[in-house]
Amino acid sequence: MNHDRRDLLRDTAIDVLAEAGGRGLTHRAVDTAAGVPSGTTKNYFPTRDALLGAVAERCAEQYRMVAEHIAASGPGPSDREGLVAMLAGLLENVAGPGRPRMLAYLELQTEATRRTWLSAILDPISAADFTAFEHAQRTAGLPVTPQRSAAVTLALHGAIPHLLGTGPDTLAAAGLDNLDRFVRGLLAAVYP
Repeated sequence: MNHDRRDLLRDTAIDVLAEAGGRGLTHRAVDTAAGVPSGTTKNYFPTRDALLGAVAERCAEQYRMVAEHIAASGPGPSDREGLVAMLAGLLENVAGPGRPRMLAYLELQTEATRRTWLSAILDPISAADFTAFEHAQRTAGLPVTPQRSAAVTLALHGAIPHLLGTGPDTLAAAGLDNLDRFVRGLLAAVYP
């Protein structure tokens, strides 16, 4: 098996899923978008479930790469200001360069409501967020409890669909039109 081609197909499938949604993710659409001969994707991932699983695994790999990059950059934010910068930066990434991966991930989460095996692949991603964000809040010197940490993480997760929809009225109503201000307000509400 050509691993470079396999990765190309999985990365392309993420883009197709982000662009066209669950119904648009077909073997043919991935072949076309990847610029490979017809039938190539089906050779690597013979069924739709195999293709969905491959995309989920690639999303998990990409999540781990981002987490490793963040971990390699230091022990975490050392104060509230560092935490604000880190969390606002993560949300900016979701609305910017990380948008296709996040859209694909949300599409996969929807598919996982009907395919429990897919949920098993995706679950470690969200679970790791709770652990990582709790660690970041702790290293920033905040008085962390499991409930406070979970509230921050859930609020960040809840912000994501609104950031991806990019409706200006919704962004303004949610305070997401200024991510620095949003994160500061969230932390002030949870850690007055």
